[in-house]
Amino acid sequence: MPTLDYRTAGESHGPALIALVEGMPAGLAVDVELINGELRRRQGGYGRSGRMKIERDSVEFLSGVRRGKTIASPIAMRIVNRDHRIDDAPAVLRPRPGHADLAGSLKWLTTDCRETLERASARETAARVAAGALARCLLNEFDIEVVGYVVQVGSVTGVPPSGTNVGKLRELRDANEAYCCDGEAAKRMIAAIKRTKQDKDTLGGIVEVQVHGHPPGLGSCMRWQDKLDGRLMQAVGSIQAFKGVEIGLGFDAAAAPGSRVHDEIDFDATSIDTPRLGFSRRSNNAGGLEGGMTNGEPIVIRGAMKPISTLLRGLDSVNLETKAPERSDYERSDITAVPAASVVAENVVAFEVARAFLEKFGGDTLGEVRAAYDNYLATARRLGSP
Repeated sequence: MPTLDYRTAGESHGPALIALVEGMPAGLAVDVELINGELRRRQGGYGRSGRMKIERDSVEFLSGVRRGKTIASPIAMRIVNRDHRIDDAPAVLRPRPGHADLAGSLKWLTTDCRETLERASARETAARVAAGALARCLLNEFDIEVVGYVVQVGSVTGVPPSGTNVGKLRELRDANEAYCCDGEAAKRMIAAIKRTKQDKDTLGGIVEVQVHGHPPGLGSCMRWQDKLDGRLMQAVGSIQAFKGVEIGLGFDAAAAPGSRVHDEIDFDATSIDTPRLGFSRRSNNAGGLEGGMTNGEPIVIRGAMKPISTLLRGLDSVNLETKAPERSDYERSDITAVPAASVVAENVVAFEVARAFLEKFGGDTLGEVRAAYDNYLATARRLGSP
């Protein structure tokens, strides 16, 4: 069967965004409310612009689904843009520092930055969220759970309580507009965003995603292209405005000795029936990945988002037609989109895990995938047995 993959199309102020997903097995029940719920969460979060009051994102299936289930053909999903004015939108001649404006204008030989910004806009991530949420319909069939949340906005940090299960993480996250699992930190984040808005400035931050319930052995060490840690970092690092990605202990691992970094292994025969197959670690500094493969521990990945490039106060720039110094153009924008970015990160991670899952357990139908998965677990539990 073909590899699970997706592409997106559409511009920020075009008629619609499109997500085209290929390689999904037949027979998967599509949870439309789950997909629309993720789209709504992406539109939320404190610090968003007035654009989110205009749009009411929901998905429309154009192909690949019949009577609520996938039929193995390519799945086309459309998200309509209410703010459809691409032909009437004014030219942008003064590129915004930090945005794709100048690089794109030089690449495509135009003085109108709109030619680039319409596609470079983070509005495109709505299509990625739709694709990732569709992939979660597959992961849910195998009790694989993904959760994303905010751990930093500006200089304010807030991490979830250690050992918190996925359900509780979601409950804590959804209790505030910062999408942070630390309620007190969330209040400070919102206050920081309010101050930044008054200063006509913007804020970045850090988001974290965890994956639980997946088996060991997703990904591979045989080809560098198949290493799941690299693929996850590419997926998260490709989100608009993300400038750094780390897994597990991440950059802090470089400063510690190996005795404090590597996760020692235990075995408990009473838990052999779980996807971890009885193995456990005393820590999870590796973030659930070793040698490009899952090791059974939760995947933990973080992404750093820079501040939004469009500032109410503007920044020094140059008019591309006159070459004269001017302040940068202003396009309606967020003060921060870190909460929304946590939703995007959660869903691009979900898609990449689903892709790796189908590479190992793929079949033309959901029944074949389930049979391959069950057979793998049964075989793995017999390892070392006479």
